[in-house]
Amino acid sequence: MRVTGELVHADREGLRAARPEEGGDAGALPRYWPLLLVGAAVVPGTLLFLVGRWGDAPAVQAWRTVALAVTVQALPFLLLGTALSGAINAFVPERVFRRMLPRRPVLAVPVAGVAGVVLPGCECASVPVADSLIGRGVTPAAAFAFLLSAPAVNPVVLTATAIAFPGNPAMVLARLLASLATAVAMGWLWLRFGRAEWLRPAVRHTGHQSGHSRLDEFRTGFRHDFLHAGGFLVLGAMAAATFNVAVPRSVLATFTGTPWLSVLFLAALAVLLAVCSEADAFLAASLTGFPPVARLAFMVVGPMVDLKLIALQAGTFGRAFAVRFSAATLVVAVACSALVGGALL
Repeated sequence: MRVTGELVHADREGLRAARPEEGGDAGALPRYWPLLLVGAAVVPGTLLFLVGRWGDAPAVQAWRTVALAVTVQALPFLLLGTALSGAINAFVPERVFRRMLPRRPVLAVPVAGVAGVVLPGCECASVPVADSLIGRGVTPAAAFAFLLSAPAVNPVVLTATAIAFPGNPAMVLARLLASLATAVAMGWLWLRFGRAEWLRPAVRHTGHQSGHSRLDEFRTGFRHDFLHAGGFLVLGAMAAATFNVAVPRSVLATFTGTPWLSVLFLAALAVLLAVCSEADAFLAASLTGFPPVARLAFMVVGPMVDLKLIALQAGTFGRAFAVRFSAATLVVAVACSALVGGALL
């Protein structure tokens, strides 16, 4: 027992002696702490110096100027457009849309298209609104005409176009007529060739819900639309600035020298950039190397067919509808832009 007690006592003393060493190791500085300290002091400063020198390059200054100018010019219209869209969604009853439309689908389509002129809404909000209209008995052809026209021909978009193209009212008129013609043509095409099995409406609700505050619904809708569309605006402005600065003029000459190539190129660019309709006129105005008809196609295609809209349509109405409807809309929008632009611009 005495031997055992001595062993236990020795073990305890060993543990007590080891604990300070362990604590010291845990709190000790790393072996290469001088190098880490020097790196922490030098690397950030070096990066800031390099970025500063790189930022003084003429190309970077031009990129920064273009991106900032496009964003600042378009931001007030984006703010106004999303506010109006949120107000309509919260305060205007959906039965108003039904009462405005004739019972005959052939007549309801152009009326729904013209309704977009006085009922502004961004393209992100137009998809759930069209879904809600279909669920409440509105013919799908009229709902789709409104879906395409509302974000393209509303007063906010037309005012932004007039400011982006000062002294050129023909561009505003051309955008109005080409967009309206595209929306009505797509509505009539759906009446003729659309099939019920392509359309799978989801159960969604837009507008005022009973028991909820309209003001809270307005704030929620406005905040969501503004933040969502504002992100695409910034990305679009950066893409437009990069396009203007980085793409060599020799490459642009391949498209700008041939009218039909320039129209197709800017139409495809509108699909990829997915810029909000309240801001796309300023991006189109910055593409000065392209002919007016091509820039018109950019503004007509963008609010009707882009990557985010295709995703929204697929999630709301089904993939079969989104693929067919988006492809047909792109063709019709390019054709209407070429015809109207060729006559007016």
